[in-house]
Amino acid sequence: MIQSLRLQNFRSYSDESFEFEDGVNIVVGPNASGKTNLLEAVLVLGRGSSYRARDPELIKHAKSWARLDGYFGTQPRAVKLEFQGENSQKIFELGGKHYKRLGLDRTIPVVFFEPNHLQALTRGPDPRREFFDDLLERTELGYKQTLAAYRRTLAQRNALLKTGRLRAANQLFAWDVRLSELGEKIANSRAGLADYINKSLSKNYSRIAGKKTEVALIYEHQFKPDSYSSRMLAKLESSAGLDFERGFTTTGPHREDFVFKLNGQLIGAVASRGEIRSLLLALKVFELGLVEETRKTKPLFLLDDVFSELDSARRRALVKYLKKYQAIITTTDADAVIEYFDDHTILSTK
Repeated sequence: MIQSLRLQNFRSYSDESFEFEDGVNIVVGPNASGKTNLLEAVLVLGRGSSYRARDPELIKHAKSWARLDGYFGTQPRAVKLEFQGENSQKIFELGGKHYKRLGLDRTIPVVFFEPNHLQALTRGPDPRREFFDDLLERTELGYKQTLAAYRRTLAQRNALLKTGRLRAANQLFAWDVRLSELGEKIANSRAGLADYINKSLSKNYSRIAGKKTEVALIYEHQFKPDSYSSRMLAKLESSAGLDFERGFTTTGPHREDFVFKLNGQLIGAVASRGEIRSLLLALKVFELGLVEETRKTKPLFLLDDVFSELDSARRRALVKYLKKYQAIITTTDADAVIEYFDDHTILSTK
């Protein structure tokens, strides 16, 4: 639970402080008044990084540093960002100790919900992979490190492919082995997450949509989980000629996708805007439960102008879950949100 937050030279804020209550906190202000920046600050302080920008971009224009201070329960937390020339530095201060990065055990469980998350369901595979990889990074120990190692190895292999087959062929096997080992771990974690989501997805969706619907999440992995590494290695070797020709790696988890089906049909072919919104709400409900289960504490729920995207029925469905958590909700229209809560706190970004 967050109690207070101070922002210095962060985004649009020079020096501003906010206090939060246990239940629903509604942040009201016109567009471009800093509402999203406030939620981003909570994410940086709790998780350690922004969801939309690199560290130097978080510092107020023409300033060389930014600082966030907050209390989560009785524990003080601070983040200091510095940027000089081409060099940037981020330092976390937790309980009087300093860290350059946060492991999962030192992060605050936070669930973030914004309208752009709809793109994860309706656009290409990249935002879907990012959506589920982010969830795994916040709930599975070691996944973030495994994914980072995979991306580094992939970058090395791709760089090697660009040097030409004659120069790189004898070096490729070692990278193929490493990439296959890491790829299997990532694919198995993703497949396990999809299976777990499917245990409750149809039920959550049906409650939100108000009608019984069969919903399925399918992780389209290229190889069977029990032999993923060996099969991926064989495919990397057999497709090396194509990879050299194209200059990038055509096999692995970075090329795989998550797809959704409603009553057996792909959502892109049959889903309305309302159905897609119900699906996203169902995923967020699952996320709240998973984060709470794995972190052994209720997460903080952040919603950035979400109510404007939902009709009254879906707002009521969301509110049923919101009341179980401390929440910070931003809006340009206070009346559209307040009517759904008997107990709430209003904050303004002016």
